[in-house]
Amino acid sequence: MSGNLPFYIVLSALAGVLIPIMAALSGALGRTLDNPQVAALVVITGAFLMVLAFTLATGANGFRWAQLAQATPVQLASGFAMAFYLLSITYLAPRFGVGNAVMLVVAGQIASAAAIDHFGLFGAPQKPVDAMRAGGLVIMVIGVVIAQLAANGARPQN
Repeated sequence: MSGNLPFYIVLSALAGVLIPIMAALSGALGRTLDNPQVAALVVITGAFLMVLAFTLATGANGFRWAQLAQATPVQLASGFAMAFYLLSITYLAPRFGVGNAVMLVVAGQIASAAAIDHFGLFGAPQKPVDAMRAGGLVIMVIGVVIAQLAANGARPQN
């Protein structure tokens, strides 16, 4: 892992940078189309095409369709979480603000990630949350909230 650490850091940071950009763009598309559901469908279609192209370009790295039978129903349903996020953020971003919506998403991600790590849920490596880590997580959430409250002069739109 240590040799891949710089790559993991850059990839994670880039994914983090793109989340609010996707929120802003999909929300704007929802406003343009006057329909957040159709906007989410357009965005998810683009995502599907990108993943399909990447999969075809890399040769799927030896994937065999028979392996799909080993996946649990929960693993197969993970796309619902992405769809829920996309539908929610496309609706919320132009009404509640990108910063407000993403702030609460990040707070939820911090709490959820800590629980997943602590209990080793969904096959993740177990990394218990001790007092020091809990304090750091609380500070992160408080920091996100303070930063957004300081920037939040606008009121949510209906």
